[in-house]
Amino acid sequence: MSLKTQIMDDIKTAMKAKDKDKVGTIRMLTAAIKQVEVDERRELADADVLSIVSKMIKQRKDAAEQFKQADRQDLADKELAEIEILKQYLPAQLSTEEIDAVVKQVIADTGASGMQDMGQVMGAVKAKVAGQADMGEVSQIVKANLT
Repeated sequence: MSLKTQIMDDIKTAMKAKDKDKVGTIRMLTAAIKQVEVDERRELADADVLSIVSKMIKQRKDAAEQFKQADRQDLADKELAEIEILKQYLPAQLSTEEIDAVVKQVIADTGASGMQDMGQVMGAVKAKVAGQADMGEVSQIVKANLT
């Protein structure tokens, strides 16, 4: 079953269960998917859907952080709840140790020697861990290994 099909099935289940928060979040996700499909005039693959889910999670993390700074914990909690709903569509996340091992392997494979090679290393790591790791964390690990 494709990820897109799973999302459509989940929205039906949430509607039957009358789970308004989950329905609203999944509807936002399906709207984002359909928008990209219409814009690009093509059917999205699972990798494309994962990219959209990751982007939405990142947006919600940023929004939650801004709400916390503005002392609006109620809105921050709503954003964090949406993140939890979206996370169920991501594959299992890699641990910090696993990410570090991938980064070290890529550095060895590419022969990277310093910060000037960070873009090359990040591109290769992103291809290997797509959807399985927060790229901000990956960036920190790459910086630590290149310095």
